[in-house]
Amino acid sequence: MSKNSHPASDSIQTASKPIAPMHQRLIITWLIWLGYRLIALPILIHLFNPSSPDILGGIVWYGIWLIPAFILTPSIWRGRSPYALLVDSMLTLVYLGASGVVLFTRVYGGSWAEILVYLFDFSLLLMVNTWLFLLLKRLPSMNNVVKKPRSR
Repeated sequence: MSKNSHPASDSIQTASKPIAPMHQRLIITWLIWLGYRLIALPILIHLFNPSSPDILGGIVWYGIWLIPAFILTPSIWRGRSPYALLVDSMLTLVYLGASGVVLFTRVYGGSWAEILVYLFDFSLLLMVNTWLFLLLKRLPSMNNVVKKPRSR
């Protein structure tokens, strides 16, 4: 420890939390949610909904619905840019809100199995948003960037 450093600041620097495990959890949960939303959800709704909606039509519908999520996937996969992850977090919050509304409407008009299908979707999105938030907290601050002066 140098004579100008404070013991508390040294312990804070050495106790920084690792980013890799949180990023790994985010990627795994993100890929599970994409697969579940694109493939499993239309199949399960076909099985549990009395009107038996078309599986292929459901996959196409959710494929269109997931275009913004597919666009975000590379920035989530890299997980380095706080700015990109902040935008990702805002969009996944929109997905979470939409999923919550669908779950809420199913509570009043769907079967228990259908409610559980949408509850699992909502839970996966909640986990994605949680991992994104925790990863953003662990990344370096966006405000304390020291810029070098331009050389002429």
